[in-house]
Amino acid sequence: MKLTIDEFRHWQHRCVTLLGMSGVGKTYLSGLLRRNDWFHYSGDYRIGTRYLDEPILDLIKLQAMQVPFLRDLLRRDWVAFQNKIQVDDLGPVLSFVGQLGDPDKGGLSLPEFNRRQALYRDAEIRAMLDVPEFIRKAREIYGYSHFVNDVGGSLCELEDPSVIELLAQHSLILYIRVPQADEIKLIRRAQADPKPLYFRPAFIKAAVKDYLHEHGLEYVADIDPNDFTRWVFPRLFHSRVPRYEAIARPFGYTVESTEVAAVRDEQDFLTLIETAIARTPPLAPDEEAQAHNGLDAVQV
Repeated sequence: MKLTIDEFRHWQHRCVTLLGMSGVGKTYLSGLLRRNDWFHYSGDYRIGTRYLDEPILDLIKLQAMQVPFLRDLLRRDWVAFQNKIQVDDLGPVLSFVGQLGDPDKGGLSLPEFNRRQALYRDAEIRAMLDVPEFIRKAREIYGYSHFVNDVGGSLCELEDPSVIELLAQHSLILYIRVPQADEIKLIRRAQADPKPLYFRPAFIKAAVKDYLHEHGLEYVADIDPNDFTRWVFPRLFHSRVPRYEAIARPFGYTVESTEVAAVRDEQDFLTLIETAIARTPPLAPDEEAQAHNGLDAVQV
């Protein structure tokens, strides 16, 4: 959604989608706005509690069935499990998505890893398609005036233009870009505190091939899961940057993560968006045509 500063200032029910890598400040902003009459829609929370809830519980039950005592209780329906995911703690989703590599170190085979990745992608798409309905619910049921959509870092990986078009139709997309000087800091933070990651099939295929070659390994089962996750994240980060920018240019606005870090209240946030609108040049005719012809710019 493209707006003038005046249109944004007079927007009665603001809806903003925060776009960017994990760790750039999306959840920080969402938590701040939640205290100021904004409904916080967490895509990852919706994924974990709605669309991956059953697969997560099935995985837990599968593990529990290996314990004779729990196996008997489960078969008799004497116990039940509950997914306790929280907005700021995605542990159950992280455990389900898992890591690729040596099964003796908790790793997954490539077919199983890809199966879970496909489920994760489908769940993220469905969670984003729910946004218009939750915008309505936020206002009509819960009485919130405004709406902030805190999306997962992999939104740019989904390769489903209809998702971006839907979000652009119903919200102002704000891309939080990481300045080059801060890239290493964010990468190290993400490596120390990993979040669930989705990898495009072509990306993970190439990454696995390069990792095996670089480390002199022959099989995926030889990969150390933690080492691969640390190794692949910088590569993933840099592959996502042009994808984010291809979304932000025709459909939204861009701010720096350093600017987000300086936001202390709702007014700071609104001022930041106005600044982003003011410094964004209008689309050239060819860019505007591209934006309305299948979102080709995102397929980089």
